[in-house]
Amino acid sequence: MPLLLLNKPFQVLTQFTSKDGRTTLADLVHAPGFYPAGRLDYDSEGLVLLTDEGPLQARLSNPKWKVTKTYLVQVENTPDEQSLQQLRDGVQLNDGMTLPAEVELITEPERLWTRTPPIRFRKNIATSWLKLGIREGRNRQVRRMTAAIGYPTLRLIRYSIGPWCIDGLAPGEWRPATLHELSSFASKL
Repeated sequence: MPLLLLNKPFQVLTQFTSKDGRTTLADLVHAPGFYPAGRLDYDSEGLVLLTDEGPLQARLSNPKWKVTKTYLVQVENTPDEQSLQQLRDGVQLNDGMTLPAEVELITEPERLWTRTPPIRFRKNIATSWLKLGIREGRNRQVRRMTAAIGYPTLRLIRYSIGPWCIDGLAPGEWRPATLHELSSFASKL
């Protein structure tokens, strides 16, 4: 099961071509035959998995398999416990109710790289960080979930997908999955 882990920088398309000259995966990864297992928005950062095997791509990206995707989310203000519970219970979006999320308020992540351009800061509005795990992948889902509870997302970093995470990968860096990681994941199928 060949698999590559990429820490996708901000403002990179999660595809290999662009009709308008935007930066794509082709500018970062030179691995013919590999395709992303799922998407990550142009304005989001973090882990993208790439594979050259269709069944693995489907297993990682299809919501029916419920592979957990964990995000580090910077939001406006600080959500109270009631708001966090809404995320844990599921949030009503315009395309239906979300599955329950795993969520906790965290301190700003250590060793976080500087985003260029930086997020917009406002003197009178504090920000806080959430660690949020979901098992589905609707379009812009995390951003819509935090907005639905009144805390807009300012920065979104996908930290992990299943057992894989971006630890040790700077933005734009990638590495192959280890045999141990692959066999561990395969044993859970």
